[in-house]
Amino acid sequence: MGNILITGASRGIGAATARVLASKGHNLCINYHQQKDSADQLVKELQKTGIKAIAVQADVSKELQVVDLFNTCDEHLGPLTGLVNNMGILLPQMRVEQMDAQRINCLLTTNVTSYFLCCREAIKRMALKNGGQGGAIVNVSSAASRLGAAFEYVDYAASKGAIDTLTIGLSKEVALEAIRVNCVRPGFIATNMHADGGEPNRIERVKDTIPMGRGGQPEKVANAIAWLLSEEASYVTGSFTEIAGGR
Repeated sequence: MGNILITGASRGIGAATARVLASKGHNLCINYHQQKDSADQLVKELQKTGIKAIAVQADVSKELQVVDLFNTCDEHLGPLTGLVNNMGILLPQMRVEQMDAQRINCLLTTNVTSYFLCCREAIKRMALKNGGQGGAIVNVSSAASRLGAAFEYVDYAASKGAIDTLTIGLSKEVALEAIRVNCVRPGFIATNMHADGGEPNRIERVKDTIPMGRGGQPEKVANAIAWLLSEEASYVTGSFTEIAGGR
């Protein structure tokens, strides 16, 4: 099976994706920034399924740390076949008129620069012209890129809009290099990210605005990511999969 790197994988959608991919026999590099205990515990869980799994600390908004992350993955797992760009932060709810440059730049660097850097390193390894065997990249965006997240997280929504554009453009650049690039856009998913924004019970407040009347579980996003990485999706690139309960 494949060797897959997942950024921001110590919790939420990233951790759920790791579990699904491990169940399918993939070896995994679990990237984390700060939550070492959670990442180490997840790796122990994954290894029990018989796959190779490692946890690697890196701030993927930092170029040199991204390079070291991918080199470590090469050393321990072998040739990379898949990348899940999942790292992302959500800052406390705030209107645009209250935002300062420090907040905006922190969020954009973490949520956008990291995806570009990780895509770059993946392409260096996967592209046919570089001696690679091809591969697949899945970017985790958000329904916020379509909805705008007014009054709460316009900066976050804008960062995800950038990821949508990255997906479209990059998928065309690397199609002939046997690399597929796709995107999932989750809506209100039950993860700890809502607490990061200052409202742990946000889904309960907004559920009536969701056509299906409820939030989703990380595993539903993970299953979509796993399919996009698989051979079953070998003719799919530049696509967007909405996982937002109809919103």
